[in-house]
Amino acid sequence: MKVLPMTWQRLVNDAGQTCPRCRDTGSEVQAAVERLRQALAPLGVEPQLQTQELSEATFLAEPVVSNRILINGEPIEHWLGAQTGTSPCCEQCGDNECRTLAMDGQTYEVIPQALIVRAGLIAATRMLDSTLPS
Repeated sequence: MKVLPMTWQRLVNDAGQTCPRCRDTGSEVQAAVERLRQALAPLGVEPQLQTQELSEATFLAEPVVSNRILINGEPIEHWLGAQTGTSPCCEQCGDNECRTLAMDGQTYEVIPQALIVRAGLIAATRMLDSTLPS
């Protein structure tokens, strides 16, 4: 079985809490991985999710890395033809601008399951295409 690596990064403060944006994206990521697991199993591909906790120091140095989703080593924006944006978040994030996803005139603070699944399917297809003999 081929592995489709997926990574989700988010801020986790000293109290073990994350912001609402990251918490809600985490739920969407979990649901998307389950849908991808079902969809990709017949193709011999298994999505494997790794979650990474970012310290407050890491977040403060580069807030845009929080709430980032990587699929097969590339940010979700790469697979979707989307852009990374930023917007104010919450008390836990302070005055920092947190990551958003901009696509087709829509800005997403919480990354929806449907977009994560779409990106995963595109990544898996490209991964399978690259293993076919020419």
